[in-house]
Amino acid sequence: MDIGLLVLRLLAGLLVAGHGVQKVSFRLGGKGLAGGAAEFRGDGFRGGALTAVAAGGAQIGAGLMLAVGALTPAAAAGVMGVMTVAVTVKLPHGLWVQNDGYEYPLVLVVLPAVLTLTGPGRWSLDAAVGLTPWSAWWTLVAVTGGVGSALVVRALLHRPAPTSPGAGPRTRPSDIRSGT
Repeated sequence: MDIGLLVLRLLAGLLVAGHGVQKVSFRLGGKGLAGGAAEFRGDGFRGGALTAVAAGGAQIGAGLMLAVGALTPAAAAGVMGVMTVAVTVKLPHGLWVQNDGYEYPLVLVVLPAVLTLTGPGRWSLDAAVGLTPWSAWWTLVAVTGGVGSALVVRALLHRPAPTSPGAGPRTRPSDIRSGT
């Protein structure tokens, strides 16, 4: 069981961290901070570069913490938070990923919740320093904190959809250079 938990943590955590690296750099196929900011603006979010840095930083930090099994409930909440925002962006496209749906982000919301339920396993930083086993109620805290914070972020930073054709968010070249 511990080997399975290790593989699950490494896969989910490193994928999420890698996705964060893409948001803020040219590594792993990323488009740099300007590209990350443009992606968020294209999805209707305010904040430009600050939003990209916050999301990318959260993905990198929480993903790496999850991968090594460090403070697993907090790491899980972070991953669930950023991936819940991704679910809300892709929700209008339906479930399936071939239609740009939320299938994959949903998996990355559920996996950390499961790791909080099971614990990170014997080969984790939490186990090495004696923090495990986590009480089952930590799962409720992680899910509520992660999903709840994502919905608050969505409410605060997302602009309403335009009502007239062509009235969507504009990205000016100066926005990309300045990171706004």
